[in-house]
Amino acid sequence: MAVSATNTYTGAGLAEDFEDVINNVNKADTPLYSMAKKKKATGKYHQWQVESLAAAAANKQLEGDDASFGTLTATTVLGNYCQISRKTVQISGTYDAVKKYGRKSELAHQLVKSGKELRRDMEYAMCRNQASDDGSAGTARATAGAESMIYTNVITSNAAATTPGFAAGIWSAPTDGTATTFLEADLKSALALAWVDGGDPSVIMMSTVNKARFDAFAGIATKYNEVKGTTQADIVGAADLYVSSFGNHKVVLNRYMRDKSVFGLDPDYVSVATLRPIQQESLAKTGDSEKRMVLAEYCLVMDSIDAHCKIDGIGA
Repeated sequence: MAVSATNTYTGAGLAEDFEDVINNVNKADTPLYSMAKKKKATGKYHQWQVESLAAAAANKQLEGDDASFGTLTATTVLGNYCQISRKTVQISGTYDAVKKYGRKSELAHQLVKSGKELRRDMEYAMCRNQASDDGSAGTARATAGAESMIYTNVITSNAAATTPGFAAGIWSAPTDGTATTFLEADLKSALALAWVDGGDPSVIMMSTVNKARFDAFAGIATKYNEVKGTTQADIVGAADLYVSSFGNHKVVLNRYMRDKSVFGLDPDYVSVATLRPIQQESLAKTGDSEKRMVLAEYCLVMDSIDAHCKIDGIGA
């Protein structure tokens, strides 16, 4: 009687071929949060003061004349509410104890993942058109986003696109209006406004869609790098540095910005104030599981609104 050879189709107890790694395609970059200076908030409503220098003048005075005194201009007080953002993790004792591929502890792995997700949520809130909200027993507090806070030095071809700005302690959300084309002339005009007001908008921040539109500007998509010899020249179809009459500007992609706006930012005047920095808290144990919460309480601070600029109402 012939005996069949044992093979993988009939054999038992075969080990699984399983990569001992977890692949995560999602990026955790947070350009606005990373660029911003970090400061401490001491209350749920964080306030700061801004002022401007008097306009330059010829300032000619008579010899021997007595000094005269004008009225001093008071500072302007701005404020933003600290928003609470959180992620929660609950892992059963068994799940954390069993052998797993790609991580030793499921709890530790999920906490690291939650921290990255939380920073992305903070970036999302701070770079978009969110209005500030003081909240209530049934409504969460909200920090205003950059799109709502940059209300001076705004260029738009769309008269219906407006940014109300700050009034009575609240930042209002902008109105989009009918979408218009993202033009290089508008970008130059916005940068000029910020420069005239004393800012140095050295960072131009935009969405993926607007970066593609930006790369198609005349003078960017048609440039090339010259090389000596017989080597073919490199065509430059994109730009990470934009040179205007007002300086060099780093072009920064932001995955979480809306396509409606492009920011010109002066990094010296962008901050994040934290009442509670990103932290992990253990929650009450009520059964055979571990419960953790990762949270932060924070707000965006535009230390000087006039140092920045915005192109608004974009859609094509």
